[in-house]
Amino acid sequence: MTTSSTVTSKSASGKIVPVILAGGSGTRLWPLSRNSLPKQFLPLATENTMFQDTLLRAAPGAVFADPVVVANEEFRFFAQRQARAVGIDATVMLEPARRDSAPALIAAAVWVAETYGPETLVLALASDHVVLDPAGFVKTVEIGAEAARLGRIVTFGIEPTEPRTSYGYIRLGAQIDERGSYEVDSFVEKPDRATAERYVAAGYLWNSGNFLFPAGLLLKEADVFEPAIADAARAAVAEAKSDLGFLRLDPAAFKSSPSKSIDFAVLERTRHAAVVRGSFGWSDVGSWDALHEIGNQDERGNVTVGTVQLLDSSNSFVRSDGPLVTAIGLDGVSVIATEDAVLVMPSNRSQDVKALVSALKDSNRKEVEEHLTIHRPWGTYQTVCKGDRFQVKKIVVEPGGILSLQKHHHRAEHWVVVRGTAEVTVADRSYMVHENESTYIPIGSVHRLGNPGRIPLELIEVQTGSYLGEDDIHRFEDIYQRA
Repeated sequence: MTTSSTVTSKSASGKIVPVILAGGSGTRLWPLSRNSLPKQFLPLATENTMFQDTLLRAAPGAVFADPVVVANEEFRFFAQRQARAVGIDATVMLEPARRDSAPALIAAAVWVAETYGPETLVLALASDHVVLDPAGFVKTVEIGAEAARLGRIVTFGIEPTEPRTSYGYIRLGAQIDERGSYEVDSFVEKPDRATAERYVAAGYLWNSGNFLFPAGLLLKEADVFEPAIADAARAAVAEAKSDLGFLRLDPAAFKSSPSKSIDFAVLERTRHAAVVRGSFGWSDVGSWDALHEIGNQDERGNVTVGTVQLLDSSNSFVRSDGPLVTAIGLDGVSVIATEDAVLVMPSNRSQDVKALVSALKDSNRKEVEEHLTIHRPWGTYQTVCKGDRFQVKKIVVEPGGILSLQKHHHRAEHWVVVRGTAEVTVADRSYMVHENESTYIPIGSVHRLGNPGRIPLELIEVQTGSYLGEDDIHRFEDIYQRA
C-alpha cells in the first residue's frame, strides 16, 4: 500500500477503532434526502448531521481511537468536511464502486489490522442511525468489547418497543457473561405483523446492524465464507493510494469483489456471533414516521420543524426547510416541504415514499436527484432566477476553496461579491475583488475563482448567453481532480 509510511505511525493503544459506513443513499426520506445529498449528511434529528452525530458518539478519547470513514467518490468531500467541522480527524477510505457493506467493511478491517494489529477491536457503525442516549450507547459498546476480546463478533440487539415489521430480529441463545452478552441462536429476517408480535413476546431483539469485532477475526471468517470478497479487499488495500487527504482503494481490485451485505456474508453464518442488549434510544430513521416518533411531540402529538404553524391538528409531523407551511385540521398526516418540492401523505404510508420516488425517476424529475442548492468540493451554488438567455446564481466558496481553471463556449459571467474576498484569474491576469465590487468574464475567457480568506466567499453570478447548461465547462486544471 503506497500510504504505509503514514498509516503505520498510528497507534490505537488498545482502543476501539470506529469504522463508519457512509456510502448509502436513502430515498424513503425524500424530498429532503436525495441521491446527491443523502440522509446521513443532513441534520434530521439534531443540529448536526446524522453522520456528525455518529462521529461524536464514538469520538476519540478514552474508549475510541480516530475513526475510519468508508464513503464513495461522490460523497467524499461531505465526509471529510463534516468530520472536520466537529473537530474529528478521520481516515476517509473511498470505495471505487458500490458493492454493499461486506467489501467495504472487510477492506476497512484489513486496513485496521495492518495499521494497528489484527487483535484491534473494530466498531462498525451505520452513519444514518439516531441514538438518543449516547452515554448508554458507549456503556453497551464497552460490554460488547469484553465479549469481542474473547473472540466474538458482537452485534447490538435493541429491546423492541413494539412489533415492527421493518426490522430484522435476533433470537438469543445461551448467556455468555453476567454483563449481558449472549450467543446468537439465529438471525431472523423482517417478519409479518403476527410473526413480529410472537417475536416480541418471546424476547427477541431488533437487529441494529451495528457490530463489534477483532479485525483479524472478521478477516478469518471472511476467508472461510467469502474468500473472493476477502481477496479483493486485501488487494484493494494493498494497492490503495493517498490522494487529496483520502485513501483511495484500488478500483480494479475492489470492483472484482462480489456485492453482498456483511450480514449475509459473515454475521449470519459465523459460529462466533454474540449479541448484547441495547436500550439507548435507537432508530435507523428509515422513514418519516420514525422521525415523528423520536421528535419532541407537543400535547396533541404533533412534531413540527422549521417555519410551521398548525391549527386544530394532532398526531402529525410537519417539517419545512423552506417556505412557511400552515395547516388546519390534520390528524395523522406528514407534510415535508423543501424549496422545490412538497410531500403530503398519511403518516402510516411512509414506507410508500420509495415507490413514489421510483415513479418520479420514471418521469425524469430532477428533484429526485438534486436540491436547488448544489454542493461541490469547493462550496455550493443555487439558481435564484432564470429566463431566456440569462441565469442568476448565488455562489458560496468555502475558505481555501478554488474552482477549476475553465472556460465557457456559450456564456459570459458577471460576478458581484457580497461577502468576503474573491481571487479572480482571467487569462494571464490575477486580481482581488472585494465586497460590493464586481468583475466581468467574457465568453471564451480562461478563468478561475478562489477564496483566499478565512470566511465564506459569497457572490452573485449573472450568466448571459445562448446556452447556460452546466456541461458548458471546459476544465484545464482542477485541485479536486475533475479535469
